[in-house]
Amino acid sequence: MAADTGRGVLDRLEAARGAFGAVNAARLETLLVRAGRMQVRDAESLIRLHETLLFLRAFPPSPKVLRQTEALLSAFHQRVAALRAAGADLSPLDPMEVSGIAGTAIEDSLNYDVSRWLLRRFPGRVDVAWDGYDKQTRLGETLPRFLPLLDDDAYVEADVPYLRWLRSARGGAGRDLGWLVSRFERLPRSERERAELFDSLELTVRWDLDNLRASRTRNWRSVRRVFYHPGPFIRRGEVDLVKEMRAPLRVARLARRDGEKALDLMREIMTVRRRELWGTTYGDPASVLRADVGRGLEIYLWGLPPARRLPLRAYVAGFSLKNGVPINYIEAIGLFEWLEVGFNTFYTFRDGESAWNYAQALRMLHAVLGVTCVSVYPYQIGLDNEEAIESGAFWFYRKLGFRPGRPELLRIAEREERKIAATPGYRTSARTLRRLATGHLFLELPGTEQGVWDRFGVRNIGFAVQRLMATRYGGDAARFRAGSAAAVARALGVQIGTLRGAARKAFEELAPVLALVPGLGRWTAVEKRDLIRIVRAKAGAAESDYLRLLQRHGRLRDAVVRLGSRSPREP
Repeated sequence: MAADTGRGVLDRLEAARGAFGAVNAARLETLLVRAGRMQVRDAESLIRLHETLLFLRAFPPSPKVLRQTEALLSAFHQRVAALRAAGADLSPLDPMEVSGIAGTAIEDSLNYDVSRWLLRRFPGRVDVAWDGYDKQTRLGETLPRFLPLLDDDAYVEADVPYLRWLRSARGGAGRDLGWLVSRFERLPRSERERAELFDSLELTVRWDLDNLRASRTRNWRSVRRVFYHPGPFIRRGEVDLVKEMRAPLRVARLARRDGEKALDLMREIMTVRRRELWGTTYGDPASVLRADVGRGLEIYLWGLPPARRLPLRAYVAGFSLKNGVPINYIEAIGLFEWLEVGFNTFYTFRDGESAWNYAQALRMLHAVLGVTCVSVYPYQIGLDNEEAIESGAFWFYRKLGFRPGRPELLRIAEREERKIAATPGYRTSARTLRRLATGHLFLELPGTEQGVWDRFGVRNIGFAVQRLMATRYGGDAARFRAGSAAAVARALGVQIGTLRGAARKAFEELAPVLALVPGLGRWTAVEKRDLIRIVRAKAGAAESDYLRLLQRHGRLRDAVVRLGSRSPREP
């Protein structure tokens, strides 16, 4: 039978993925048979086919469509190889929006910890991509630690052949990246210092994906029960965030071994997409939580080990699987009842119930952390993010009930809403969307005090800490940290020596903030005792305990909100 070569199959396949019912499922099954025979002749068509297959694997209308998409995706690397053999331009496969297709390679500047993880996880497939590397000066500053006599060349000569030096030292055994990482691991330095030194080289790492399950093409997971979509997707207008957040939810903690598997999956998900989060690299496998929220959607959340936690705010990260397919990632940072949430649905899946999926992420965050005020960072809606401007991300959140925290931005939004209601087809200009993206958005559950967090910024506290250090300690950070810890310990009646390990670290990191609180020593004995419990919880097994204890300490909350709501110019 002759192979299909036209783009008509792709057009019909893309159109059919948003239709429903038994008739459409049968049409999709026929189209997928034709797609299997189709000869793709350019990278753009290859991408269109790939993304459509991934979408249908996550949102299948029938068991047969599920099996067909899995078969086509499992052999997709052969299509990439065929295009490469035909001499086609494959550069359209490089951007992060579509990177990670089986049969390609990822090239990115990866940090020390991610590079080590890749080497352990995929030995033989990872190495330094030296082409175009132009940081020879940094090699000259670093490699003499490992290569005897290199400083005799590097410090005084031009055009030093660093790669030849390196490969002479490793003797042809292994690959450059593995040898380098093994040298760094033996340096008599702390883990943080090794990472900083390695990262200063800004090496580009190449990861050959071939047909790995870790590729974006194949990194779905089998599930016990698939949710098939016989009817229309849940539309944004049908989603009630408040109702969803308050719906009960059963959340399970994974065993450490299963938590490690979940974190490995997250690292694969993010690395093939050339993204990185603090919680991806340093997540705590003992803290991984899982919830099945319905419609084939599973959500995973976790925190950080005490050594990697932020000094003041609590942090969680996570991702969602739709019928076993990764469709988004989550990052949330909070204090007291306030939580700033970053939610990113991958480009491929943005037509698939994004609003409902977002509601379920908030539902789990509320269930785990007890937060009642959700904030959206300006980047999410378009600040220095043109993709968010083009997609109209502001209106995604606004139509779900979020409000701008700044009065002038709220007036602009309400004016735009009147124009939209009065003029069919009206679209907010990119210029106006950029203006709306200059401030946070907020959603408060009923019963939450409104507007409290509108002017709050952790950086305001940070700037206040710097001013205190400058005026009282002449900018000496070591003296400031010691002085703050001693002053706070006196105010609370605590012997610093009684705090050990992570608890001591948590106290010393929180002390510069607590030192800004006026009248701390005049707090009641109960308020001081509860504050010490909060400090210990910061170093405890789960930061969710820290956040929930913060929510019960009204006096500390009021003091911190006041500190964070002052502009950097205020005394």
